[in-house]
Amino acid sequence: MTSALHKTVQCISPAGLHAMAYQEWGDPHNPNVLLCLHGVTRVSDDFDQLARNMCDTYRVVCPDVVGRGRSGRLRNPQYYVVPQYVSDMVTLLARLNADTVDLVGTSMGGLIGLGLASLPDNPIRKLVLNDVGPHLNPDALTRIAAYIGADMRFPTFDAGAAYIKSISLPFGEHTDVEWHKLAADVLRQNAAGEWVRHYDLGLAVPFATSTADNYKAAEVMLWAAYDAIQCPTLL
Repeated sequence: MTSALHKTVQCISPAGLHAMAYQEWGDPHNPNVLLCLHGVTRVSDDFDQLARNMCDTYRVVCPDVVGRGRSGRLRNPQYYVVPQYVSDMVTLLARLNADTVDLVGTSMGGLIGLGLASLPDNPIRKLVLNDVGPHLNPDALTRIAAYIGADMRFPTFDAGAAYIKSISLPFGEHTDVEWHKLAADVLRQNAAGEWVRHYDLGLAVPFATSTADNYKAAEVMLWAAYDAIQCPTLL
């Protein structure tokens, strides 16, 4: 399969039900499942090329984590946190009827994978953590918090794309075509014709209420989770 099927699964948070969209590539009956999880303001389309390359070997599944892209939004933004995302992935895996899964997670997606792989009796066979680990960088988190909740509106796609590139420079070198795709995947036009980022600005709420002590406590829990991982793991 050289293109993805677009599907949704219903998940639950303490605030109620929400839909999580996901893309599925390859043979839907293939027992070898690869789950790809994106970063905090990104979407499932980040994995298009990887999915095309891997779908002959795997059934590749790429969700839009709730609050992003084609997925629904949470009624209470305080639940935009990793434990909720882990819960949603468990629901997704039940829908896929996957006994085991290999997982690739970038940044926030890696933290979701780390959390899931640390649980007893989890289904993770192999884990790839990209651009993330159990150590938290407060400076980076402060930088993310500063832009994630800003209501940015752009008169043209090019203006929006320039902004996406400016905040994404730590991703490393990309071609012009790659930068264009990185922007196109996360920008959309609103009813007024403005270009806006394709996620719920409420994602910023948990960041806004975090403190240095919160980050220290979170890092302690992340290291404990990392130490509990039993599957082969690539950093």
